[in-house]
Amino acid sequence: MMELTIQLIPTGEIILSPGKNGESYCHSCTKAVGSDGVRITMESALTARDRVGVQDFVLLENYTSEAAFIENLRKRFKENLIYTYIGSVLVSVNPYKDLEIYTKNHMERYRGVNFYEVSPHIYAVSDNSYRSMRTERKDQCILISGESGAGKTEASKKILQYYAVTCPASDQVETVKDRLLQSNPVLEAFGNAKTLRNDNSSRFGKYMDIQFDFKGAPVGGHILNYLLEKSRVVHQNHGERNFHIFYQLIEGGEEDLLRRLGLEKNPQQYQYLVKGNCPKVSSINDRSDWKVVRKALSVIGFNEDEVEELLNIIASVLHLGNIQYGGEDSGNAYITTDTQIKYLARLLGVDGLVLKEALTHKKIIAKGEELKSPLNLEQAASARDALSKAVYGRTFTWLVNKINVSLAYKDDTYKNASVIGLLDIYGFEVFQHNSFEQFCINYCNEKLQQLFIELTLKSEQDEYEAEGITWEPVQYFNNKIICDLVEEKFKGIISILDEECLRPGDASDITFLEKLENTVGGHAHLTTHKLADGKTRKVMGREEFRLLHYAGDVNYNVNGFLDKNNDLLFRNLKEVMCMSENKILTQCFDRAELKDSKRPETAATQFKTSLAKLMEILMSKEPSYVRCIKPNDAKQAGRFDEVLIRHQVKYLGLMENLRVRRAGFAYRRHYETFLQRYKSLCPETWPSWQGKLADGVSTLVKHLGYKPEEYKLGRSKIFIRFPKTLFATEDALETRKHSLASKLQSSWKGYRQKTKYRKLRSSAVVVQAWWRGILACRRAQRRRQAANTIRRFIKGFIYRHNERCPENEYFLDYVRYSFLMKLRRNLPKSVLDKSWPTPPTALIEASEQLRKLYMQNMVWGYCKRINPEWKHQLEQKMVASEIFKNKKDNYPQSVPKLFLGTRLNGEEINPKVLQSLGSEKMKYAVPVTKYDRKGYKARPRQLLLTSNSAVIVEEAKLKQRIDYAALKGISVSSLSDGVFVLHVPTEDKKQKGDVVLQSDHIIETLTKVAICADKVNSININQGSITFTVGQGKEGIIDFTSGSELLVAKAKNGHLSVVSRNNGRM
Repeated sequence: MMELTIQLIPTGEIILSPGKNGESYCHSCTKAVGSDGVRITMESALTARDRVGVQDFVLLENYTSEAAFIENLRKRFKENLIYTYIGSVLVSVNPYKDLEIYTKNHMERYRGVNFYEVSPHIYAVSDNSYRSMRTERKDQCILISGESGAGKTEASKKILQYYAVTCPASDQVETVKDRLLQSNPVLEAFGNAKTLRNDNSSRFGKYMDIQFDFKGAPVGGHILNYLLEKSRVVHQNHGERNFHIFYQLIEGGEEDLLRRLGLEKNPQQYQYLVKGNCPKVSSINDRSDWKVVRKALSVIGFNEDEVEELLNIIASVLHLGNIQYGGEDSGNAYITTDTQIKYLARLLGVDGLVLKEALTHKKIIAKGEELKSPLNLEQAASARDALSKAVYGRTFTWLVNKINVSLAYKDDTYKNASVIGLLDIYGFEVFQHNSFEQFCINYCNEKLQQLFIELTLKSEQDEYEAEGITWEPVQYFNNKIICDLVEEKFKGIISILDEECLRPGDASDITFLEKLENTVGGHAHLTTHKLADGKTRKVMGREEFRLLHYAGDVNYNVNGFLDKNNDLLFRNLKEVMCMSENKILTQCFDRAELKDSKRPETAATQFKTSLAKLMEILMSKEPSYVRCIKPNDAKQAGRFDEVLIRHQVKYLGLMENLRVRRAGFAYRRHYETFLQRYKSLCPETWPSWQGKLADGVSTLVKHLGYKPEEYKLGRSKIFIRFPKTLFATEDALETRKHSLASKLQSSWKGYRQKTKYRKLRSSAVVVQAWWRGILACRRAQRRRQAANTIRRFIKGFIYRHNERCPENEYFLDYVRYSFLMKLRRNLPKSVLDKSWPTPPTALIEASEQLRKLYMQNMVWGYCKRINPEWKHQLEQKMVASEIFKNKKDNYPQSVPKLFLGTRLNGEEINPKVLQSLGSEKMKYAVPVTKYDRKGYKARPRQLLLTSNSAVIVEEAKLKQRIDYAALKGISVSSLSDGVFVLHVPTEDKKQKGDVVLQSDHIIETLTKVAICADKVNSININQGSITFTVGQGKEGIIDFTSGSELLVAKAKNGHLSVVSRNNGRM
């Protein structure tokens, strides 16, 4: 059964999972087919709007309510949906955590897809700008703004990464991509710093042009920087840091490098790094960042000499900060730290004495004459700080220019390369204490807001005109009046500030404020403490003026305005820098400056001029907008600070943007898209519309009951004024889907079952035919094989007696095989089994060899399995067999009986006997009967065998000891009696003669004696009688006969008569 699986991915996009074959089953919705499934258009997400909000603020019903705006942001932020549209403007909330929405798969999902076809994402904006550039051949720009910590820098990184991955590539293009990406860590190191609001805050504005060739590949780039916060070099607020590069150099620099630069691995040693009292930041690893920056400098194209000179300048700034002054009685300042001067002279490549004098004196040219005036302590410190700021500021500008050289598009074939610009610039800033920097930043935002409103209205008006819909004038706040207040010639705040800086006399920040009150005091958007009403005076200082910006009221403190605007450097300090041997500084401090008697432009005027150029650049391009919002000041994931966000929504002008966008129609779509999605709601347009698209849409909206004031039909689009109209249509579609699903399911089930049956039937017929053919082929093959086998067998049988030939080889092989199989089944089971199958004539010799080998193998295996005790038993049996087999009648009865180790245990032998034997080991003991030499009287005795002799024992006495060496032989009869004679030498006086003994275990006893005495060949088996020595020269005879029972007695003839029975115990 088909299943419709829907999933909500982390971007908020709804995905229909593909079927088994990759097809999808939703035919009533606009889709973009991909391997990851079917993307449902943005309208599909409206069904979940109560939970995740709307993806476009334009669809908010109560679009004028700031609370509804923020609540929609909250819903989406809670679901990790950080992106939302206001028309074509992307609003981004910093999640302060990693989200799995920036993978290569996500890039592919947004690549080449219509802007509203997928959920809001930074990649959608990037891809839309890229496709517009390619298709319309018009330059694009993406404007990224927001508070510090809102994620502007990260957003620009994501855009660069998207282009690096998705754009066409070649070796040259890869180099440019790498340089574009690697320019970020370098600019962050030199232009970013830790502030109270952001650990990686950009302290300058950046506009980057990315150049693309006709194939759409990035081939170059160019960067413009604005208003670097040079004052941070010499001063930081508590909890803030100087620019990253200083800490990276100290923490990550090698020992040799730091020793050459005269630096220590301790930021606390440098005055310019201790004022913020924040040398370490948990979220920043200066050591690893240093490695990244060094690698990035190499990728961008810096050689070793340039890197060395650049680091010399950075180190020299730290040494400048450590210069200390003392005061003379006259009040003149002098330098107390000569060591720093030595380091500076070497690092900057200048004369130490000249530099020392320039830091304590200023040069004045009056009427063509040069005069040197000593500086007091305050002036000297200001001169030192001014030099530090100038050196760092100009070096930063040189660094940007150097990066631009490496990114420059060097191929002149296509001079008119297409461009996408990225503007990463500070958002509207309102602090407790606002100074000259905030004034410039907010002036910049006023200009950008003016540009945004103009371009948005122009875009709206162009679309209306293209669609043939009457343009309705939009009422909005035109902030041109504020821009003019700031920048107007002769009467603007900047002109007044410049005039106060240039005029002779004692100009000060207070005189500037007074002049401001006198010149523009009556302006509706400016007030001061003096001009304000009583209520306003309570929240304003006497040194402040207030501007009523488009985003809200801001109080500016005039202290430092003149100094920061002048940004002057004493002439003699410029002269010293112009004489530097450092190649970077020679480019930063042009000698032409010394000859130019014209006063340099003030900082505000320079910023105004560069801002005007930026506006020209942006006006020449099609803009896209990214508004970044910081959810909380603590940089915590999941925390939504409503007060802070309301503050940013106001200062980013988002509500004004939304109001302008909603002034006309909230929703617009092409006829094809609208009809494709909602055609099922009208019987006349379902399942398909055959006429013109405009007629189909008109029929559809009439059926839905749209009122004339709710919509307009253009040339190619439908315009819907109110979101509630769209929501009602979407809800009707959701209801309609249930009935459509039932119909589709029933139709699909019937179709699928019929198709399945036809396929099964067709398959069964094919399989049956094929199987029958296989069986027939197999039967025919078996018959052929059987016939050939029988034929070969008969022919082989006929020629079986001939030599091996083709006619009989099969038969002979079969005979051999049959014999071997028969032999395998009938092999002997034991060594005593002598059976063996009869072999054919040809295998007689082979059979015999196999039999021998098999028997040897069986014997070998049998022998391996014998344990030591059984082996000893068999060895004794072998000796017995050798002596008695076929020689003595009672031998066969002894074969199955095991020989014992002894027939007497230790208790049966008298201890005195054992004591008499001493150390001799007893090997065997058996009870015997001894027959006297005279009278043949039977006496019970014990026969003990030791390692050296045989001992005859009577109770506790050793009656006779016979050494084995003296034993001449042993005689025994061939009958079944147990009588035997031990023959001893007659010469031995210790021996009285041969010993006649009888044992019930004659075979065992004599075998033991033979083995112990090594007399196997000395046992004589006699038939009839045995002659033995009785004493000196006397002999006795033992006669043996068979009888019914055993009888031993002296015969009448004086012989010993032994009658043996037929079966004796052996």
